[in-house]
Amino acid sequence: MLTRKIQLIGKETRISLVDYGIYDLPAKVDTGADSSSIWASDIKLENKILSFKLLGPNSPYYSGKTIKTKDYKLYKINNSFGHVEKRYAVYLRVRINGRKVRARFTLANRSTKQYPVLIGRRLLRNKFLVHVSFNHKKSDSDLFKEVVL
Repeated sequence: MLTRKIQLIGKETRISLVDYGIYDLPAKVDTGADSSSIWASDIKLENKILSFKLLGPNSPYYSGKTIKTKDYKLYKINNSFGHVEKRYAVYLRVRINGRKVRARFTLANRSTKQYPVLIGRRLLRNKFLVHVSFNHKKSDSDLFKEVVL
């Protein structure tokens, strides 16, 4: 019998992008979404270098800092309306409920969405157990439960 500590997570949480000085960013947990997505603006591809800014000028978390990377991929994503759109994806290190995770995020305009970040199944897999009534503000002792696999 294998036991593993799995962290409980609710339908909404807060994430931090420590590498970019962004803390306690609201995120929606969506088990219906395969991939995770983050609000990005000024997305440009020049000479095989992808540049973008996390969030947008209307966000209180916006720093205006341009991020440049050669480590990206272009994916076809089915959006929430069932339409296929092309999006760039990058890997970001994030901290969710105290746990550091490196995960792939597609870059999208989420300016009209309530949450600037959407956390999908790929990020959740083998790390978090979603409980829709769980409140992320509970004490640390309530965050880990042993799960028999």
